[in-house]
Amino acid sequence: MRMTSNALSGASAAQAALNTISQNISNVMTPGYSRQGVVLSPLAAASGDRLSAGSGVDVLAIRRYSDTYKNLQMWQAQSQQGQLAASREYFQQLEQVMGSSGTSLSAGLDKFYAALNAASVEPASLPLRQQVISEADALVRRSDNLNRVFAVQLASVGEQRAAVVGQINVLSQQVAQLNQKVAAAEAMNSNVAGLLDERDRRIDALAELVDVRVSTLGDGSKSISLPGGAPLVVGDTAAALSVEAQQNGSQLLTLQFANERFVLSDERVGGTLGGLGDYEKNVLRPQLAAVQSLMGQLATRTNEVLAGGFDLQGQAGKPLFMIGASDGAVRLAPLTAEALAFSSLAGSPANSGNLNALIAIREEKVDVATLGRVSFGDAYAQLVGQLAIASQQNKASLGTATAVRAEAESAWKSTSGVNSDEEAVNLIEFQKMYQANMKVIAVAGELFDSTLAIL
Repeated sequence: MRMTSNALSGASAAQAALNTISQNISNVMTPGYSRQGVVLSPLAAASGDRLSAGSGVDVLAIRRYSDTYKNLQMWQAQSQQGQLAASREYFQQLEQVMGSSGTSLSAGLDKFYAALNAASVEPASLPLRQQVISEADALVRRSDNLNRVFAVQLASVGEQRAAVVGQINVLSQQVAQLNQKVAAAEAMNSNVAGLLDERDRRIDALAELVDVRVSTLGDGSKSISLPGGAPLVVGDTAAALSVEAQQNGSQLLTLQFANERFVLSDERVGGTLGGLGDYEKNVLRPQLAAVQSLMGQLATRTNEVLAGGFDLQGQAGKPLFMIGASDGAVRLAPLTAEALAFSSLAGSPANSGNLNALIAIREEKVDVATLGRVSFGDAYAQLVGQLAIASQQNKASLGTATAVRAEAESAWKSTSGVNSDEEAVNLIEFQKMYQANMKVIAVAGELFDSTLAIL
Protein backbone atom coordinates (compact mmCIF):
# COMPACT_ATOMS: atom_id res chain seq x y z
CA MET A 1 0.00 0.00 0.00
CA ARG A 2 2.92 2.34 0.74
CA MET A 3 4.35 1.61 -2.71
CA THR A 4 1.02 2.43 -4.31
CA SER A 5 0.69 5.66 -2.31
CA ASN A 6 4.21 6.78 -3.25
CA ALA A 7 3.68 5.96 -6.92
CA LEU A 8 0.34 7.75 -7.02
CA SER A 9 1.94 10.92 -5.60
CA GLY A 10 4.75 10.63 -8.16
CA ALA A 11 2.31 10.14 -11.04
CA SER A 12 0.24 13.08 -9.82
CA ALA A 13 3.36 15.27 -9.60
CA ALA A 14 4.45 14.20 -13.08
CA GLN A 15 0.98 14.99 -14.41
CA ALA A 16 1.14 18.47 -12.87
CA ALA A 17 4.58 19.01 -14.42
CA LEU A 18 3.37 17.82 -17.84
CA ASN A 19 0.40 20.20 -17.64
CA THR A 20 2.77 23.07 -16.81
CA ILE A 21 5.10 22.15 -19.69
CA SER A 22 2.19 22.05 -22.13
CA GLN A 23 1.16 25.52 -20.88
CA ASN A 24 4.70 26.81 -21.55
CA ILE A 25 4.90 25.27 -25.02
CA SER A 26 1.51 26.62 -26.04
CA ASN A 27 2.61 30.14 -25.00
CA VAL A 28 6.08 30.08 -26.53
CA MET A 29 5.08 32.91 -28.92
CA THR A 30 2.94 34.88 -26.43
CA PRO A 31 4.54 38.30 -25.76
CA GLY A 32 5.35 38.86 -22.10
CA TYR A 33 4.56 35.29 -21.03
CA SER A 34 6.72 34.06 -18.12
CA ARG A 35 7.43 30.36 -18.12
CA GLN A 36 6.26 28.24 -15.21
CA GLY A 37 7.52 25.14 -13.47
CA VAL A 38 6.54 22.82 -10.64
CA VAL A 39 8.26 22.90 -7.27
CA LEU A 40 8.51 19.35 -5.89
CA SER A 41 9.19 18.28 -2.32
CA PRO A 42 9.45 14.82 -0.69
CA LEU A 43 6.67 13.90 1.69
CA ALA A 44 7.99 12.91 5.10
CA ALA A 45 7.08 9.60 6.66
CA ALA A 46 4.85 9.47 9.70
CA SER A 47 6.75 10.09 12.94
CA GLY A 48 5.98 6.64 14.26
CA ASP A 49 7.16 4.83 11.12
CA ARG A 50 10.96 4.79 11.49
CA LEU A 51 11.60 2.15 8.85
CA SER A 52 9.76 3.99 6.05
CA ALA A 53 11.76 5.88 3.37
CA GLY A 54 9.01 8.48 3.06
CA SER A 55 5.52 9.04 1.75
CA GLY A 56 6.14 10.07 -1.84
CA VAL A 57 6.35 13.52 -3.47
CA ASP A 58 4.26 16.66 -3.22
CA VAL A 59 3.81 19.63 -5.58
CA LEU A 60 4.47 22.61 -3.33
CA ALA A 61 3.66 25.26 -5.92
CA ILE A 62 3.57 26.22 -9.57
CA ARG A 63 6.51 28.59 -9.81
CA ARG A 64 6.55 31.57 -12.17
CA TYR A 65 10.07 32.37 -13.34
CA SER A 66 10.46 36.12 -13.04
CA ASP A 67 13.37 38.41 -12.11
CA THR A 68 12.25 41.72 -10.62
CA TYR A 69 15.58 43.40 -11.37
CA LYS A 70 15.46 42.39 -15.04
CA ASN A 71 11.87 43.60 -15.27
CA LEU A 72 12.91 47.00 -13.93
CA GLN A 73 15.80 47.16 -16.38
CA MET A 74 13.47 46.39 -19.26
CA TRP A 75 10.95 49.02 -18.20
CA GLN A 76 13.62 51.70 -17.78
CA ALA A 77 15.00 50.90 -21.24
CA GLN A 78 11.47 51.06 -22.66
CA SER A 79 10.95 54.50 -21.14
CA GLN A 80 14.22 55.86 -22.53
CA GLN A 81 13.46 54.49 -25.98
CA GLY A 82 9.95 55.94 -25.90
CA GLN A 83 11.25 59.38 -24.91
CA LEU A 84 13.74 59.57 -27.77
CA ALA A 85 11.41 58.03 -30.35
CA ALA A 86 8.66 60.56 -29.55
CA SER A 87 10.59 63.45 -31.11
CA ARG A 88 12.28 61.57 -33.96
CA GLU A 89 9.65 62.31 -36.62
CA TYR A 90 9.34 65.94 -35.53
CA PHE A 91 13.10 66.39 -35.78
CA GLN A 92 13.14 64.91 -39.27
CA GLN A 93 10.28 67.10 -40.50
CA LEU A 94 11.62 70.35 -39.07
CA GLU A 95 15.16 69.65 -40.24
CA GLN A 96 13.92 68.93 -43.76
CA VAL A 97 11.71 72.04 -43.89
CA MET A 98 14.25 74.47 -42.45
CA GLY A 99 16.99 73.11 -44.70
CA SER A 100 14.90 73.06 -47.87
CA SER A 101 15.84 75.61 -50.54
CA GLY A 102 12.16 76.49 -50.95
CA THR A 103 11.66 77.55 -47.32
CA SER A 104 15.19 78.45 -46.20
CA LEU A 105 15.53 81.99 -44.92
CA SER A 106 19.20 81.93 -45.93
CA ALA A 107 18.21 81.42 -49.55
CA GLY A 108 15.59 84.15 -49.23
CA LEU A 109 18.12 86.58 -47.73
CA ASP A 110 20.61 85.78 -50.49
CA LYS A 111 18.03 86.62 -53.15
CA PHE A 112 16.88 89.76 -51.36
CA TYR A 113 20.39 91.14 -51.04
CA ALA A 114 21.22 90.06 -54.57
CA ALA A 115 18.31 92.23 -55.75
CA LEU A 116 19.62 95.14 -53.68
CA ASN A 117 23.09 94.72 -55.18
CA ALA A 118 21.61 94.65 -58.68
CA ALA A 119 19.67 97.85 -57.98
CA SER A 120 22.85 99.61 -56.81
CA VAL A 121 24.07 99.62 -60.43
CA GLU A 122 21.07 101.72 -61.48
CA PRO A 123 19.18 102.95 -58.37
CA ALA A 124 16.49 104.77 -60.38
CA SER A 125 15.50 101.71 -62.44
CA LEU A 126 11.89 100.80 -61.71
CA PRO A 127 12.24 97.13 -62.81
CA LEU A 128 15.24 96.68 -60.48
CA ARG A 129 13.35 98.38 -57.66
CA GLN A 130 10.34 96.17 -58.28
CA GLN A 131 12.63 93.13 -58.09
CA VAL A 132 13.70 94.24 -54.60
CA ILE A 133 10.05 94.38 -53.50
CA SER A 134 9.36 90.99 -55.07
CA GLU A 135 12.29 89.38 -53.25
CA ALA A 136 11.26 91.06 -49.98
CA ASP A 137 7.78 89.57 -50.47
CA ALA A 138 9.30 86.15 -51.19
CA LEU A 139 11.38 86.41 -47.99
CA VAL A 140 8.26 87.21 -45.97
CA ARG A 141 6.46 84.25 -47.53
CA ARG A 142 9.32 81.96 -46.56
CA SER A 143 9.03 83.24 -43.00
CA ASP A 144 5.25 82.66 -43.08
CA ASN A 145 5.76 79.08 -44.31
CA LEU A 146 8.19 78.39 -41.47
CA ASN A 147 5.78 79.86 -38.95
CA ARG A 148 3.00 77.63 -40.28
CA VAL A 149 5.24 74.56 -39.91
CA PHE A 150 6.04 75.59 -36.34
CA ALA A 151 2.33 76.10 -35.63
CA VAL A 152 1.42 72.72 -37.12
CA GLN A 153 4.07 70.96 -35.04
CA LEU A 154 2.96 72.74 -31.87
CA ALA A 155 -0.64 71.66 -32.52
CA SER A 156 0.45 68.11 -33.33
CA VAL A 157 2.55 67.86 -30.16
CA GLY A 158 -0.41 69.12 -28.12
CA GLU A 159 -2.80 66.62 -29.68
CA GLN A 160 -0.35 63.75 -29.22
CA ARG A 161 0.27 64.77 -25.61
CA ALA A 162 -3.47 64.67 -24.88
CA ALA A 163 -3.73 61.24 -26.53
CA VAL A 164 -0.76 59.90 -24.53
CA VAL A 165 -2.27 61.21 -21.29
CA GLY A 166 -5.48 59.34 -22.10
CA GLN A 167 -3.52 56.12 -22.74
CA ILE A 168 -1.63 56.53 -19.46
CA ASN A 169 -4.90 56.91 -17.55
CA VAL A 170 -6.35 53.76 -19.14
CA LEU A 171 -3.23 51.69 -18.43
CA SER A 172 -3.00 52.99 -14.86
CA GLN A 173 -6.60 51.94 -14.23
CA GLN A 174 -5.91 48.50 -15.68
CA VAL A 175 -2.84 48.03 -13.45
CA ALA A 176 -4.89 49.08 -10.40
CA GLN A 177 -7.63 46.59 -11.31
CA LEU A 178 -5.06 43.81 -11.79
CA ASN A 179 -3.53 44.71 -8.41
CA GLN A 180 -6.91 44.11 -6.84
CA LYS A 181 -7.33 40.76 -8.61
CA VAL A 182 -3.80 39.62 -7.69
CA ALA A 183 -4.29 40.48 -4.02
CA ALA A 184 -7.63 38.63 -3.92
CA ALA A 185 -6.22 35.57 -5.73
CA GLU A 186 -3.15 35.34 -3.51
CA ALA A 187 -5.35 35.58 -0.42
CA MET A 188 -7.14 32.46 -1.69
CA ASN A 189 -3.81 30.75 -2.51
CA SER A 190 -4.71 30.60 -6.24
CA ASN A 191 -2.27 30.53 -9.14
CA VAL A 192 -1.79 34.18 -10.15
CA ALA A 193 0.84 33.69 -12.87
CA GLY A 194 -1.49 34.77 -15.66
CA LEU A 195 -2.56 37.89 -13.76
CA LEU A 196 1.07 38.78 -13.02
CA ASP A 197 2.03 38.40 -16.69
CA GLU A 198 -0.86 40.60 -17.76
CA ARG A 199 0.05 43.23 -15.18
CA ASP A 200 3.69 43.24 -16.30
CA ARG A 201 2.57 43.72 -19.90
CA ARG A 202 0.48 46.71 -18.86
CA ILE A 203 3.39 48.19 -16.89
CA ASP A 204 5.69 47.69 -19.88
CA ALA A 205 3.21 49.55 -22.11
CA LEU A 206 2.96 52.26 -19.46
CA ALA A 207 6.76 52.55 -19.27
CA GLU A 208 6.89 53.43 -22.97
CA LEU A 209 4.62 56.42 -22.32
CA VAL A 210 6.10 57.67 -19.03
CA ASP A 211 9.07 56.83 -16.82
CA VAL A 212 7.87 54.61 -13.97
CA ARG A 213 9.25 53.69 -10.56
CA VAL A 214 7.83 50.30 -9.59
CA SER A 215 7.83 48.65 -6.17
CA THR A 216 6.02 45.59 -4.78
CA LEU A 217 3.72 45.86 -1.79
CA GLY A 218 3.12 43.21 0.85
CA ASP A 219 -0.11 41.92 -0.68
CA GLY A 220 1.56 41.32 -4.06
CA SER A 221 0.26 44.52 -5.69
CA LYS A 222 2.54 46.95 -7.53
CA SER A 223 3.01 50.60 -6.59
CA ILE A 224 3.96 52.91 -9.46
CA SER A 225 5.22 56.47 -9.16
CA LEU A 226 6.72 59.08 -11.48
CA PRO A 227 10.37 60.27 -11.33
CA GLY A 228 9.43 63.25 -9.12
CA GLY A 229 7.65 60.99 -6.64
CA ALA A 230 4.07 61.71 -7.69
CA PRO A 231 1.99 58.52 -7.25
CA LEU A 232 0.50 56.98 -10.37
CA VAL A 233 -0.83 53.68 -8.97
CA VAL A 234 -1.03 52.60 -5.34
CA GLY A 235 -2.78 49.30 -4.74
CA ASP A 236 -6.18 49.41 -6.41
CA THR A 237 -6.16 53.23 -6.75
CA ALA A 238 -4.95 54.99 -9.90
CA ALA A 239 -4.20 58.67 -10.45
CA ALA A 240 -5.68 60.74 -13.28
CA LEU A 241 -3.47 62.84 -15.54
CA SER A 242 -4.84 65.81 -17.45
CA VAL A 243 -3.60 68.66 -19.68
CA GLU A 244 -4.85 72.23 -19.41
CA ALA A 245 -4.41 74.82 -22.18
CA GLN A 246 -2.59 78.01 -21.12
CA GLN A 247 -2.97 81.54 -22.48
CA ASN A 248 0.48 81.46 -24.11
CA GLY A 249 -0.48 78.38 -26.14
CA SER A 250 1.38 75.88 -23.95
CA GLN A 251 -0.19 73.08 -21.94
CA LEU A 252 -0.07 72.44 -18.20
CA LEU A 253 0.25 68.81 -17.12
CA THR A 254 -1.42 67.93 -13.82
CA LEU A 255 -1.95 64.73 -11.82
CA GLN A 256 -4.87 64.14 -9.46
CA PHE A 257 -4.47 61.38 -6.87
CA ALA A 258 -7.21 61.13 -4.24
CA ASN A 259 -7.41 64.68 -2.84
CA GLU A 260 -3.90 65.68 -3.91
CA ARG A 261 -3.12 67.64 -7.09
CA PHE A 262 0.38 67.72 -8.58
CA VAL A 263 1.68 70.03 -11.31
CA LEU A 264 4.20 68.11 -13.44
CA SER A 265 6.98 69.25 -15.72
CA ASP A 266 6.22 67.15 -18.78
CA GLU A 267 9.77 67.18 -20.18
CA ARG A 268 10.96 65.49 -16.98
CA VAL A 269 8.45 62.65 -16.69
CA GLY A 270 10.23 60.48 -19.27
CA GLY A 271 8.74 58.18 -21.88
CA THR A 272 6.78 59.46 -24.86
CA LEU A 273 5.17 62.15 -22.71
CA GLY A 274 8.55 63.45 -21.58
CA GLY A 275 9.96 63.27 -25.11
CA LEU A 276 7.16 65.46 -26.43
CA GLY A 277 7.65 68.02 -23.67
CA ASP A 278 11.42 68.06 -24.11
CA TYR A 279 11.15 68.59 -27.88
CA GLU A 280 8.56 71.36 -27.57
CA LYS A 281 10.33 73.32 -24.83
CA ASN A 282 13.96 72.79 -25.79
CA VAL A 283 13.82 72.59 -29.59
CA LEU A 284 10.57 73.69 -31.22
CA ARG A 285 9.73 76.84 -29.25
CA PRO A 286 13.36 78.09 -29.16
CA GLN A 287 13.61 77.64 -32.94
CA LEU A 288 10.32 79.48 -33.43
CA ALA A 289 11.43 82.33 -31.16
CA ALA A 290 14.82 82.56 -32.92
CA VAL A 291 13.30 82.73 -36.40
CA GLN A 292 10.75 85.34 -35.34
CA SER A 293 13.45 87.36 -33.57
CA LEU A 294 15.72 87.21 -36.62
CA MET A 295 12.99 88.33 -39.01
CA GLY A 296 11.72 90.98 -36.60
CA GLN A 297 15.16 92.55 -36.11
CA LEU A 298 15.87 92.40 -39.85
CA ALA A 299 12.58 94.16 -40.60
CA THR A 300 13.15 96.78 -37.91
CA ARG A 301 16.70 97.52 -39.02
CA THR A 302 15.68 97.70 -42.69
CA ASN A 303 12.86 100.11 -41.88
CA GLU A 304 15.24 102.26 -39.82
CA VAL A 305 17.68 102.63 -42.71
CA LEU A 306 14.90 103.36 -45.20
CA ALA A 307 13.54 106.06 -42.89
CA GLY A 308 16.84 107.94 -43.27
CA GLY A 309 16.70 108.02 -47.08
CA PHE A 310 14.64 109.50 -49.90
CA ASP A 311 12.56 107.99 -52.71
CA LEU A 312 12.45 108.95 -56.39
CA GLN A 313 10.17 111.91 -55.61
CA GLY A 314 12.47 113.22 -52.92
CA GLN A 315 10.10 112.16 -50.16
CA ALA A 316 11.27 110.70 -46.84
CA GLY A 317 11.56 106.93 -46.81
CA LYS A 318 8.70 104.66 -45.77
CA PRO A 319 8.93 101.19 -44.13
CA LEU A 320 9.25 98.11 -46.33
CA PHE A 321 8.06 95.69 -43.63
CA MET A 322 5.32 95.63 -41.00
CA ILE A 323 5.50 93.69 -37.74
CA GLY A 324 2.29 92.28 -36.22
CA ALA A 325 1.66 93.61 -32.73
CA SER A 326 -0.03 90.41 -31.52
CA ASP A 327 1.90 87.59 -33.21
CA GLY A 328 5.18 89.33 -34.14
CA ALA A 329 4.85 88.08 -37.72
CA VAL A 330 6.65 90.12 -40.41
CA ARG A 331 4.60 91.23 -43.40
CA LEU A 332 5.30 93.30 -46.49
CA ALA A 333 4.18 96.94 -46.33
CA PRO A 334 2.10 98.35 -49.21
CA LEU A 335 5.07 100.14 -50.78
CA THR A 336 5.56 100.96 -54.47
CA ALA A 337 8.86 100.70 -56.33
CA GLU A 338 9.11 104.51 -56.62
CA ALA A 339 8.76 104.87 -52.83
CA LEU A 340 11.87 102.85 -51.99
CA ALA A 341 14.24 105.30 -50.26
CA PHE A 342 17.55 104.31 -51.90
CA SER A 343 18.95 107.81 -52.09
CA SER A 344 20.72 109.56 -49.26
CA LEU A 345 20.14 112.96 -50.89
CA ALA A 346 16.71 114.49 -51.55
CA GLY A 347 16.27 115.26 -55.23
CA SER A 348 19.06 112.87 -56.34
CA PRO A 349 17.25 109.70 -57.50
CA ALA A 350 20.46 108.22 -58.92
CA ASN A 351 22.18 108.44 -55.58
CA SER A 352 22.69 105.01 -53.90
CA GLY A 353 24.04 106.05 -50.51
CA ASN A 354 21.08 104.75 -48.57
CA LEU A 355 20.90 101.65 -50.73
CA ASN A 356 24.49 100.81 -49.81
CA ALA A 357 23.54 101.19 -46.16
CA LEU A 358 20.74 98.66 -46.73
CA ILE A 359 23.18 96.21 -48.31
CA ALA A 360 25.55 96.63 -45.34
CA ILE A 361 22.85 95.42 -42.92
CA ARG A 362 23.62 91.83 -43.98
CA GLU A 363 26.94 91.93 -42.12
CA GLU A 364 25.63 93.66 -39.01
CA LYS A 365 25.59 91.70 -35.76
CA VAL A 366 22.30 90.76 -34.14
CA ASP A 367 21.38 89.01 -30.88
CA VAL A 368 19.53 85.75 -31.56
CA ALA A 369 18.32 83.44 -28.79
CA THR A 370 20.35 80.19 -28.50
CA LEU A 371 23.06 81.63 -30.83
CA GLY A 372 24.29 84.79 -29.18
CA ARG A 373 25.52 87.65 -31.35
CA VAL A 374 25.84 86.75 -35.04
CA SER A 375 25.42 88.51 -38.39
CA PHE A 376 22.07 88.60 -40.19
CA GLY A 377 23.62 86.67 -43.05
CA ASP A 378 24.89 83.82 -40.86
CA ALA A 379 22.16 83.56 -38.21
CA TYR A 380 19.72 81.30 -40.03
CA ALA A 381 22.43 78.95 -41.27
CA GLN A 382 23.64 78.55 -37.70
CA LEU A 383 20.08 77.84 -36.53
CA VAL A 384 19.78 75.07 -39.12
CA GLY A 385 23.17 73.69 -38.10
CA GLN A 386 22.17 73.74 -34.44
CA LEU A 387 18.98 71.85 -35.29
CA ALA A 388 20.92 69.30 -37.36
CA ILE A 389 23.29 68.62 -34.44
CA ALA A 390 20.37 68.13 -32.04
CA SER A 391 18.67 65.83 -34.55
CA GLN A 392 21.78 63.71 -35.02
CA GLN A 393 22.24 63.43 -31.26
CA ASN A 394 18.64 62.29 -30.95
CA LYS A 395 19.11 59.73 -33.72
CA ALA A 396 22.31 58.35 -32.19
CA SER A 397 20.79 58.22 -28.70
CA LEU A 398 17.69 56.47 -30.05
CA GLY A 399 19.90 53.84 -31.70
CA THR A 400 21.67 53.26 -28.39
CA ALA A 401 18.39 53.13 -26.46
CA THR A 402 16.97 50.62 -28.95
CA ALA A 403 20.02 48.40 -28.49
CA VAL A 404 19.76 48.68 -24.69
CA ARG A 405 16.08 47.72 -24.84
CA ALA A 406 16.87 44.71 -27.03
CA GLU A 407 19.58 43.62 -24.60
CA ALA A 408 17.20 44.03 -21.65
CA GLU A 409 14.58 41.91 -23.42
CA SER A 410 17.20 39.25 -24.12
CA ALA A 411 18.22 39.21 -20.45
CA TRP A 412 14.55 38.92 -19.44
CA LYS A 413 13.99 36.03 -21.84
CA SER A 414 17.00 34.18 -20.44
CA THR A 415 15.14 33.97 -17.13
CA SER A 416 11.45 34.21 -17.97
CA GLY A 417 11.19 33.25 -21.62
CA VAL A 418 10.16 29.81 -22.83
CA ASN A 419 12.98 27.72 -24.32
CA SER A 420 11.50 25.12 -26.68
CA ASP A 421 14.50 22.80 -26.40
CA GLU A 422 14.46 22.92 -22.61
CA GLU A 423 10.73 22.25 -22.51
CA ALA A 424 11.15 19.30 -24.88
CA VAL A 425 13.74 17.76 -22.53
CA ASN A 426 11.44 18.36 -19.54
CA LEU A 427 8.56 16.81 -21.43
CA ILE A 428 10.49 13.58 -21.98
CA GLU A 429 11.81 13.56 -18.41
CA PHE A 430 8.41 13.91 -16.73
CA GLN A 431 6.80 11.56 -19.22
CA LYS A 432 9.30 8.92 -18.11
CA MET A 433 8.60 9.82 -14.49
CA TYR A 434 4.88 9.33 -15.04
CA GLN A 435 5.42 5.97 -16.80
CA ALA A 436 7.80 4.78 -14.09
CA ASN A 437 5.33 5.58 -11.33
CA MET A 438 2.52 3.84 -13.23
CA LYS A 439 4.83 0.81 -13.52
CA VAL A 440 5.36 0.87 -9.75
CA ILE A 441 1.58 0.91 -9.26
CA ALA A 442 1.29 -2.08 -11.58
CA VAL A 443 3.99 -4.00 -9.68
CA ALA A 444 2.37 -3.11 -6.37
CA GLY A 445 -0.91 -4.47 -7.70
CA GLU A 446 0.76 -7.73 -8.74
CA LEU A 447 2.37 -8.08 -5.30
CA PHE A 448 -0.97 -7.44 -3.62
CA ASP A 449 -2.66 -10.07 -5.82
CA SER A 450 0.11 -12.56 -5.01
CA THR A 451 -0.26 -11.89 -1.29
CA LEU A 452 -3.98 -12.47 -1.48
CA ALA A 453 -3.42 -15.71 -3.38
CA ILE A 454 -1.09 -17.03 -0.65
CA LEU A 455 -3.61 -16.21 2.05
